[in-house]
Amino acid sequence: MNFPFLGKRREDHRAHDAEGIGELLADCDLLRSQALREGVRLDDSALSLEQLDQVLPRWRSDEEIQTWLGNDAGLYLGTVIVRTVPGAAWSIRSDGQPVVRLASGREFDVVANGHAWAEDGVPELSQLYGEVAEA
Repeated sequence: MNFPFLGKRREDHRAHDAEGIGELLADCDLLRSQALREGVRLDDSALSLEQLDQVLPRWRSDEEIQTWLGNDAGLYLGTVIVRTVPGAAWSIRSDGQPVVRLASGREFDVVANGHAWAEDGVPELSQLYGEVAEA
């Protein structure tokens, strides 16, 4: 997934500012609205990931929504990791794909995991978070 808005147009302060990139990636508007409709408030906590895992996946019948929701789920998972796991930070690979880099140097492709969750519900977001948080 390429984020052209992080390129030359935004080459001022936000393209190179990790916090600015994090703010852009944390929007996840579709996921936040879907979750709110189900009574789940996404507050960037590990508990909210557990609550998301319990939401009935009504989106699976709509491939377009599923794709966008997969992106959002991955970016939200990454946001929770970056905000709660010491040493975790966003990184943008040379292909434009956002990943979370852990203090150990390991990269975690949260968007791919978000797509898997949106398509099948497996692995659960909270399970992925637990694996990363313990690493």
